[in-house]
Amino acid sequence: MINTKKYIIEKAERAKKASKKLGLVPTVVKNLALLKIAENILKNSDRIISENLKDIKNAEKQKLSFALIDRLKLNEKRIISMADGLKQIAKLPDLIGEVIEKIKRPNGLKIERIRVPLGVIGIIYESRPNVTVDSVGLCLKSGNCTILRGGSEAINSNKILSKIIYETAYSSGIPDGSIEFIDNTNRIIISEMIHLSDYIDCIIPRGGEGLIKYIRENSSVPVIAHGKGVCHIYVDKYADIEKAIKISFNAKVQRPGVCNAMETLLVHKEIAEKFLPIMIAEYKKAGVEIRGCEKTRRIINGIKFATENDWYAEYLDLILSVKVVSSIDEAIMHIEKYGSHHSDAIVTENKKFAEKFLKEVDSAAVYHNASTRFTDGSEFGMGAEIGISTQKMHARGPMGLRELTSYKFVVHGNGQIKK
Repeated sequence: MINTKKYIIEKAERAKKASKKLGLVPTVVKNLALLKIAENILKNSDRIISENLKDIKNAEKQKLSFALIDRLKLNEKRIISMADGLKQIAKLPDLIGEVIEKIKRPNGLKIERIRVPLGVIGIIYESRPNVTVDSVGLCLKSGNCTILRGGSEAINSNKILSKIIYETAYSSGIPDGSIEFIDNTNRIIISEMIHLSDYIDCIIPRGGEGLIKYIRENSSVPVIAHGKGVCHIYVDKYADIEKAIKISFNAKVQRPGVCNAMETLLVHKEIAEKFLPIMIAEYKKAGVEIRGCEKTRRIINGIKFATENDWYAEYLDLILSVKVVSSIDEAIMHIEKYGSHHSDAIVTENKKFAEKFLKEVDSAAVYHNASTRFTDGSEFGMGAEIGISTQKMHARGPMGLRELTSYKFVVHGNGQIKK
């Protein structure tokens, strides 16, 4: 039987040792490695899909949810997207060594604030094997070593992806130990990993609410949490109906099993009787289950009653809560009480109301006349993302290269001493 503590410590030690080297690797070497990894992922797409199919079958046997299986699934389109993400990251400027600020003091000291990697990042995630590729790409470009611990439901997919990444990266000049993948699914490894503060500089969890809550409450390593996405769209009384239908449908139906999908639709009372019958008819065609407030149920017959718990729910499925509100202030108050500070949108042609919503809604991403589905590293021009932070310290929203760096002060003197 494997000694899990020894197993994870050995990986963490290798990563810590490699972090001293990876931060000094030239940009051209990092970019070449990223492009080679992308190339080899595409070359091996049939093998990746074959291994992923094993995970899909296991998930179906375990009767896992539709949303989880959707996040788990890899197909040709998603594999191409992963490779494209790596290519985009390779094109981005290398931030390591960037001079953020220069200061010259009266005593002659020249002070520079220089961007540096965080060091070793532990990534604990569930379901989505694309996280393996996105995380390595962003960490490699930003000079950070990674320790990856994916979920048991994606073990076959993650193994083949990590093998391709591992072999390609090191043959391209990346230091050994820069990318460590934990192929042991014993959950005790998570509890041991989050206490390795001597080796790991940051933990980024991506997964269910239970996993993230456990890590935040128990980790002795600093955590940047990817919180749940209880996202809202508020259709204002000044909304363009056609625009509102298109945006609201996309936000719920296009891919319901992801964190930036809408979970609650808020509709102003003055537009509700015109908008809701058309909108809910479209949802029903797509198989969406509607749970509405009393006012919604008076407009639309035969829908379920939305309980208090529904307003807090991240369904990650074709289920939607609908509430009719009397004002933009009520909509904002609802979002503040029940939302997760992830992504929220207003649909309106009223500029004043749009500005009010964008200023007052305290979420990582706020939208005017656009779907919440755009909260994504690739869509924001970051190449990919390592997570979407719903915190406020250090990083918020999609986390790209900049959010994976820190800084140090470099001070040049000419014999100055403190008096």
